[in-house]
Amino acid sequence: MSDSPASAHHIKPFIYEDANSKALHFRISDIQSCMRLDDPHALALEYTRTMMGFLLFKPEPRRIGMVGLGGGSLAKFCYHHLRSARIQIAEINPLVIALREEFHIPPDDVRFIVFQTDGVDFVRRGPSRFDVLVVDGYDHEGLPARLRSQRFYDDCQETLDPDGIMVVNLQYCDPENDEHLARIRRSFDGSVLVVDDGELSHSIVFACKGNALETYWLGAIRRPPNLDPGAASQLLAGFALIASALKDQRS
Repeated sequence: MSDSPASAHHIKPFIYEDANSKALHFRISDIQSCMRLDDPHALALEYTRTMMGFLLFKPEPRRIGMVGLGGGSLAKFCYHHLRSARIQIAEINPLVIALREEFHIPPDDVRFIVFQTDGVDFVRRGPSRFDVLVVDGYDHEGLPARLRSQRFYDDCQETLDPDGIMVVNLQYCDPENDEHLARIRRSFDGSVLVVDDGELSHSIVFACKGNALETYWLGAIRRPPNLDPGAASQLLAGFALIASALKDQRS
């Protein structure tokens, strides 16, 4: 397949498949997304299950925005299990979007739409405000500079509803993480929780526009309403990591 003029400057991803899974890569050493062949809607990677921990603070989201599509793991999970949510996704690389059927990403409909656009423009001039914004916009070189600027995080805060929450995936060993976190804290007035996933490969950042981090009751972890037990069971370990990090932060 030849690249169109619109996609010629984008890196072309490739797929690696074995007996159990299918993965999206820009480089063989880095997995962008992974899908279980026996359950395409499951969350195969630990960090994605931790990112879904926003449900502890927003258990019934209505409008979810996402920066970065990849193989669509989080997008598919939200579409299939959060039936009341409308999901809008920004993906800059048309060659990634072209693989959506390979990863069972649903077609656009009234609840789900993928925009081929820069995430910066999506949050600054996008069509909606969100109660949840998920940022996972890595490319072949890592996290693009435009998705880690102070202006970008300010715009993320602005596009959220008054009690909204942003979730950001940061690679655990990125030497610039302290700078990223400082910008996020400035944008969200310090209402930030950092959770290292169970594999110590990613740091998941929860940034709240309201006071959800301060008011969340630390007790028995509750299954979000309308989330079926099978889906909830995938998230329990991530929920526990978040509760532990929140307890440590308050102590």
